[in-house]
Amino acid sequence: MATLPAVRVAPAPIGLNWRPPILDAYLVRELAPPFVFALAAFFLFWFINIFFISADYIINAGAPPFLLLRYLVFRMPQATPMAFPFSCLFATLLAMGRLSADNEITALRTSGISFRRICFTPVVLGLLMFLFSYWMNETIAPKSVEMSTRTFYQIVYKTSELPIVPQFFRKDDTTGRVFYVGDIMPDHKTMKNVMIFEPAVITPFRQVMNAQTAVIEGGTLHLYNARVTKFKATGELEGWALNKDVTVGLPIGETADQFLNAQNSDAFMTNSKQLAGQIKALQVTGGGGGTALEILKITLAQKLALPFASFVAVLISLPLAAQLGKRGRVIGIALAILLLFGYYLMMSAFAALGKNGAVNPYLAAWIPNIVMGGVGLYLFRRVER
Repeated sequence: MATLPAVRVAPAPIGLNWRPPILDAYLVRELAPPFVFALAAFFLFWFINIFFISADYIINAGAPPFLLLRYLVFRMPQATPMAFPFSCLFATLLAMGRLSADNEITALRTSGISFRRICFTPVVLGLLMFLFSYWMNETIAPKSVEMSTRTFYQIVYKTSELPIVPQFFRKDDTTGRVFYVGDIMPDHKTMKNVMIFEPAVITPFRQVMNAQTAVIEGGTLHLYNARVTKFKATGELEGWALNKDVTVGLPIGETADQFLNAQNSDAFMTNSKQLAGQIKALQVTGGGGGTALEILKITLAQKLALPFASFVAVLISLPLAAQLGKRGRVIGIALAILLLFGYYLMMSAFAALGKNGAVNPYLAAWIPNIVMGGVGLYLFRRVER
């Protein structure tokens, strides 16, 4: 009697059968609700605060409701580097404090699971929140703040154009070129009295290009009837060319508005790369003044330091929750607010010292993280013992 051949079912890929360990899944479920609540509460507070700060301008300007809403909504991502650390702090204190109050941490440690293993999931989540908030602060927040600022000018000054101050320098870090623009026409594309200083990087010579008129088209700058002067590496004159049309690329990734406004716009409208370029350009040209330059340096350092506070918040709240969790959730909430207040008080104090030159501006932005992180590591070791 004939038999049918056996049919073998291929095993499912290992990745499809993967499930997180029960402990990690349980901790995620405990951490998620207070984190979402704290994040929503912080953004709500930020929304209300921005509204009250700008209410006088907006109400007196008779702004349409949709413009007011657009201004407020686009201003929200600016709070990301501050909202995520508070949410991580709040969630860790409440969730881990609840586990401590119910003796679940004690039971886990008695069964042979170390405190370090228990803290693994919150620490990993803290790192993920740091990376996510840093990405938002670098990509979404600058564009969002720019849109919010344009909306504000549309409401108050009846124009969506950002203010442009003539006679500014811009440096392209990729090529080393330094642009000088004497004046800008109302179309925001035509410029007068343009000079471009080009180092001996792209060509064997150092060049200076002068033009009475230049126009931005797309991502390039067109100089009309330009004078191109070349210098040898020794500084001697090599030669020049008159009445020459020259095309020069703008700094990579910049539009006409970004090129013309980068020196004068809010630092929150730029990412770290653009802000670093502004700082280098000011250092090369000697512009900006000492205090203004230090403020830009602190802002640049805070673009990484503030999101990193999400990880620091988890690091310091884990041992505190394990030690103080049995005293109730009220203690956890009060401690979260107190730690946040202490962190931002320390940040403001050292930022002021950095602006005055008393402390290196980059170090000033990181000292709160170093102090809080050091305290967290010390407490963590005590609890682990």
